[in-house]
Amino acid sequence: MNKFEYVASGAAGYSTRLSNDGNQVAGYKPLKWLMSLLLAALVTGCGGGDGIGAVPADTTAPTISSTAIVPADAATGIALNANITASFNEAMDAATITTGTFTLTQGGAPVAGAVTYVGTTAIFNPTSDFAASTVYTATVTTGVKDVAGNALAAAKTWSFTTGTTADATAPTVNSTVPADTAAGVAVNADITATFSEVMDPSTITTATFTLAQGVTPIAGAVTYVGTTAIFNPTSDLAAGTAYTATITTGVKDLAGIALVAAKTWSFTTGTAVAAGPAPVVLGTAGNYAILAETLISTTAGTAVTGDIGISPAAASFITGFSLTLDPSGCFSTPTPATLVVGKVYAADYSTGGCPTPANLTTAVGDMMVAYTDAAGRTLPDFTELGAGDISGMTLAPGLYKWGTGVLINSNVTLNGGPNDVWIFQIAGDLTMASATSMLLAGGALPKNIFWQIAGGTGVAIGTTAHFEGVILATKAITLNTGASGNGRLLAQTAVTLDSNAVTQPVP
Repeated sequence: MNKFEYVASGAAGYSTRLSNDGNQVAGYKPLKWLMSLLLAALVTGCGGGDGIGAVPADTTAPTISSTAIVPADAATGIALNANITASFNEAMDAATITTGTFTLTQGGAPVAGAVTYVGTTAIFNPTSDFAASTVYTATVTTGVKDVAGNALAAAKTWSFTTGTTADATAPTVNSTVPADTAAGVAVNADITATFSEVMDPSTITTATFTLAQGVTPIAGAVTYVGTTAIFNPTSDLAAGTAYTATITTGVKDLAGIALVAAKTWSFTTGTAVAAGPAPVVLGTAGNYAILAETLISTTAGTAVTGDIGISPAAASFITGFSLTLDPSGCFSTPTPATLVVGKVYAADYSTGGCPTPANLTTAVGDMMVAYTDAAGRTLPDFTELGAGDISGMTLAPGLYKWGTGVLINSNVTLNGGPNDVWIFQIAGDLTMASATSMLLAGGALPKNIFWQIAGGTGVAIGTTAHFEGVILATKAITLNTGASGNGRLLAQTAVTLDSNAVTQPVP
């Protein structure tokens, strides 16, 4: 610390640094280790039967969100050889997940099958293929319990309708992080692979997703979220070292179809340790610059670099783009073409058996999983910073949480390296005033910045304002005249544009 800076300690061991120009710099927590030490000492020194320092019992019931089921409720055209899955929000007691608590029926008649449980996901595998064009109903009862013995809060029931054909398409790996041949990767990075469709989680293990340095295997744990497999090394990787990741043909989709060929890619670490939380996994939602469920509208002068998609709404709910359907029937292009430097997808683009509807259903599901992931992160580094007004601040990597909305009335700077991550949990709305900007410093990248917005109105980016990062919103995202951004607009309702430039970040 030099004479132009000081550290002011706040509650719970958090602190704030003021920079030379007097602006607040979040990210300095020199007292946090002391609070942890004192807490540990208190717990250690308070044995006996008085309950002081005891770990509270888990009495919270597990849940299954509407986005954690495959197929989705009311989904149509489901493959005849599909499996059914339900993912819980916490680890469950596998002994309670059986054919008695996870059932499938057709017109009230039970459907025979086997039930397995992997990670936090239950899988129902029917003994035989489904009947064509038929409605089925899946149910997970309150007989399932978490590892603490708490029963499911309420039974989960959903229905879907089959199509007329079986799934014969092999899954693919759409993207990886790090990318093949990437350099300067953080030594504490996780390795991820996103598939083209939902996979059977029981096939994604440390045997089918591996990491090696030369011929030496690297120990780690493998998890699966949405459509993304994650390899988390047990220890930090060595600096300045080449590694190779492999996904074998042992991984399969929910129809039991394996990868056509193994996927192998390599990368080289740098010396940096990434700061902040782990990135939010976007899955196939990361294929889009803009993804919405009900409406995407624009005026002339908009320029979107990247694909846009809408589901379950149809193409008629993409307005202002003058769309022309491609001869393939899978996507459309706007007039003028400069409106979208990419492709436009809608839930009703299915001519000739195009996979667009299914791809969009998966992407919207991944968007919901990503939102839930971001909203569910715990132990924030900063709580209620600025009482919701972060105007003029410089923000270090970390997890930020507000029980209110967030206002930006003057420029905000995000200062960190290219591997660092920011997650902003906002219970209210996000509002940027006109002519304000989110500025990046120190090599920070928009792909590593996540704005999770739960507010009842949504996100409003002011006239000529500039945003950075991935916006995950339960409600509308509105860009006013001339606003721009580097990132993604992922809305559970609508995205409204008015002569805006939106550029999808480089993976």
